[in-house]
Formats: sequence, structure tokens, C-alpha cells
Amino acid sequence: MKNVRYSTILSNVGTCCDRYLSSGYSDPFTTDQMFDRAAGIENITGVELVANWHISNDNIEQIKENLDRTGLKLVSIIPDHFGQKKWGKGAFTSKNPSIRREAVSHTIEMMDIAAGLGCDLVSLWPGQDGYDYYFQADYIEEHGWFEEGVKECCRHRNDVRVAVEYKIKEPRNRSYPSNIGSTLLMVKEINEINCGVTIDYGHAMVAYENVAESVAILKKYGDKLFHVHMNDNYGYWDDDMMVGSVNMVSYIEFLYWLKTTDYKGWISMDQYPYREDGQKAVNESVKWLSALNEVVDRMDMKEVKNIIKAGDATESSKMLRKYIFPNT
Repeated sequence: MKNVRYSTILSNVGTCCDRYLSSGYSDPFTTDQMFDRAAGIENITGVELVANWHISNDNIEQIKENLDRTGLKLVSIIPDHFGQKKWGKGAFTSKNPSIRREAVSHTIEMMDIAAGLGCDLVSLWPGQDGYDYYFQADYIEEHGWFEEGVKECCRHRNDVRVAVEYKIKEPRNRSYPSNIGSTLLMVKEINEINCGVTIDYGHAMVAYENVAESVAILKKYGDKLFHVHMNDNYGYWDDDMMVGSVNMVSYIEFLYWLKTTDYKGWISMDQYPYREDGQKAVNESVKWLSALNEVVDRMDMKEVKNIIKAGDATESSKMLRKYIFPNT
């Protein structure tokens, strides 16, 4: 892929805490310091901000100054539908209509802030929407609430896109939406031109998806891939590890399909380097993605298409080995 644009969620270059050590494993960084750390990573030209963690109505000027000072582009704002007690039993799908109203209002507020800072995307991760036990949820009604809420947000302004990020579990045992199919169905039902999908690579893997196929599905059914989050895991949990630390060949096919489908969005780092230095960890992810993109760019597209058409796995293996290890 030529002209790839890499970004990172701001807190990826800060310090992260887990449920065993709430203070994190390193000293905290200020917002200004995290902007400097992000800007200091080669090929990182954009940043994502999480509402209430990084941005709110109270610090917009500080954020603007940091964007201007570092030259980083604001790629998206992630509304906070997961990090406050009030969302504990759902945001868009809460059984409390006033909470559902707050979920919509908060999203609209972030859309307005994004537009004011020259950003055209909010990436919506409804982390607390879902359920934990059988006979706890009315699946039809709650899917409807989610669609109604997101539709209202999309209609608020058409110059800001709303990308729904799916995840099969965590923090709820079962989440809405959970996989590429259910997310695409909801987006199609919402039926707004500015409503699409964020693929988080790790979320898709835990849902046992081939992420390349997920990219292709979104292209085929409406060109609905708006944004990408990158990380790695072992396939059992959303470990949010550095790109390339576990998987490699699957990334190559994923990047090939981003290129084939003419994806023009950002590739954004979304990882939790609990014990590693965040700046170094994000740098490694970008280096791996750059190297894997170089592999894809060396590929003869006609050759790849012919091999896919033939469906011979040994020829696919031979081709991959040739491009990854040219001297073998």
C-alpha cells in the first residue's frame, strides 16, 4: 500500500494499568508529553483521542495547541461509553432511557468537537453494551435501541462519520455488536451514508475471523470500512500486543486486501503496552506494518490474483515464501 497513513491512540504512548496494579507499571505522562512522544515516532502523523481520558469541553484549546505544535492530525475521537459507572449496564442499550439519551448526547458532543478540530470521524466502541447472563437481555429490543441511537447521531451532522467498532466480549461477557456480520447488519439497518465500521484487528481475531475476509465483506456490501485499529493477540483474548508479535502471514493478506479494496483511511495503533515503554512499543508496531506493507507492494498483483483464482494452497505458500524470504 502506497501513501499509508499511520496514527496512534494517544494513551498508547503513555502508561497503562491492568486490574492488578491500578497505577500502572511506569510513571504517568501528561497530555503534552504524550503528544511529544507520539510525534517522536517515525511515520506517525495522526492521533486518536478518547473522550474524558484525553479530551473534553474543558481542554479543547490545549488539544488544539498540541495538534498545532506537533503537526499531528486528529484522526478520530472515541466517545467514552465504557469508562464511567453510569454505563455499567449499557449505554445505547441501557434499559434506562435517560442513560440511552446520554449516550446519544455524548456522541453528538464529540462529533461537534471533532468537527471543530478539523476531524471527520468518531470511532464508536460501545464497550458496555451487551449482556452477561441468559434471560438478561431482550436481544431484539436492544439491537433496535442501538440502531436508533446511532442513527440519531449520524443524522446530527453529515460531515462527521460514525464508525462502529465491534468486539465479541469484554467488558461484557457478550457484546453488541459482536462480529463483522452482526455489525454490518446493524449498519445496513441504520442506513445512513456516514455510518460505517471500525475493524480492530485483535477484536476480529478473538471473534475467530479472518480479518482480510472482513475487509472484503465491508467492501462488497457498501464500502463500509471507515477505520482500522491495529494490535496482536494469541486468539483467545484482546491482549492488545505489538503488531507482528504473534501473527505475520495473516497481516500480509489483510494488508493485501486493504490495498485491493482501495482503503484510504488511517491505520491506527491500539495497544496496551502494560510493561513496555509505550513509545517504543508503538514504534515497533509501525515498523512491522511498514515492513509488511513493503512485502505487499513487492507482490505482482496479477500473479496473486491468478493464485487466488486457482486456489492451490501449495502455490500460495510458495508465493508467500518468495516475497517474505526472497532467497529461499
